[in-house]
Amino acid sequence: MLDIVRDWIITQGLELPLADFFARGIIFAFIILLSIIAYWIAKHFILKGLTAIIGKTSTEWDDMILKKKVFNRLALLAPAVVIYMFSTLPFFGYDWIIAVINGAVSIFMIVVILLAIDAFLNASLAIYNTYDVSNRIPIKGFIQVFKIIIYFTSAIFIISILVNKTPLILFSSLGALTAVLMFIFKDSILGFVAGIQLSANQMVANGDWISMPKYGADGEIIEIALTTVKVQNWDKTITTIPTYALITESFKNWRGMSDSGGRRIKRSISIDMSTIQFCSEEMLQRFSKIQYISNYIEEKKTELTEKNNKLRVDDSSLANGRRMTNIGTFRAYVEAYLANNPMINMEMTFLVRQLAPTEHGLPIEIYVFSKDQEWANYESIQSDIFDHILAVVPEFDLRVFQDPSGMDFRKMLG
Repeated sequence: MLDIVRDWIITQGLELPLADFFARGIIFAFIILLSIIAYWIAKHFILKGLTAIIGKTSTEWDDMILKKKVFNRLALLAPAVVIYMFSTLPFFGYDWIIAVINGAVSIFMIVVILLAIDAFLNASLAIYNTYDVSNRIPIKGFIQVFKIIIYFTSAIFIISILVNKTPLILFSSLGALTAVLMFIFKDSILGFVAGIQLSANQMVANGDWISMPKYGADGEIIEIALTTVKVQNWDKTITTIPTYALITESFKNWRGMSDSGGRRIKRSISIDMSTIQFCSEEMLQRFSKIQYISNYIEEKKTELTEKNNKLRVDDSSLANGRRMTNIGTFRAYVEAYLANNPMINMEMTFLVRQLAPTEHGLPIEIYVFSKDQEWANYESIQSDIFDHILAVVPEFDLRVFQDPSGMDFRKMLG
């Protein structure tokens, strides 16, 4: 082809050296034009045809591949292939020019293929994330490891083209650089190993609520990557934790609470012990008017009366026999009140108990689970319960213990 074009130019009156130059230029320009046409066909015909076909399918994975522009990047191979195939025509006899062009085109094709694989991996990750299993077993870290391998391998091939050496020689020489590579990719290697352990043991997953005070993390996991885990705290800040820290250090995962169907309420109020006393008949009559414990009062009175009569208890002293106390009756009321609360999960642990007395009084602890696990609703339920309990304490002739305040001392001085 070069000879035909050159002979035609000579017939136009040009000398051989100049005709040879123009002939090579014309052929090269024609190849460039051909490559542009190939790209135009690939983008405007093949790509649009694929888009139309994919748009008619019911599956979503092909739409995701199209959205991530995998085919757009592959379309760039068309002009590169044309130039690579026909580069010998205009530069026949100039092997070094052919080598430079083919090398540049080869590097370009490697980069294009690399970008296409990168886009395909992104599409695969996006497709995987549409399934529920992605929350339990995240694979972003593994995708990132695969990307590192692909980028590293591509870099080796590009270097081999630049130095005109076979890639096998470069790969074989990497043994001496192993220590350096391990130092450079230390975090990636640790993150990869940690990611395998996290996934295999299902220690964390996207959406889990974790607490890790060392890193100031207290919120939901929004991303598990190769080297980092991102946690969105409840104040909407983002905390980044090294992936391997979740293996080497302790943290609290609240997933068990989320899966249990309840959220624990564990709080106590301290009763002033000087107000604890046996119940008098007047007190029992007053307490029996409280609906939640009216039956309890009658049953308890009957039980204790029969017990004391059987033992021939001397009623002249309250210390003899068994007696009802205002603190015990109050505890029974709290149990009945919580049992009738529709937001308390009765299928889980349900306790109203006394703790050891302290210098701050006698703690009455409530240990139950709310049905609603959402933070705001949970706090509202808990607050409503203790609003009521604190307000009802005086009804049982009890008093909540509170350290003296300035007002207390002013009243004493007054």
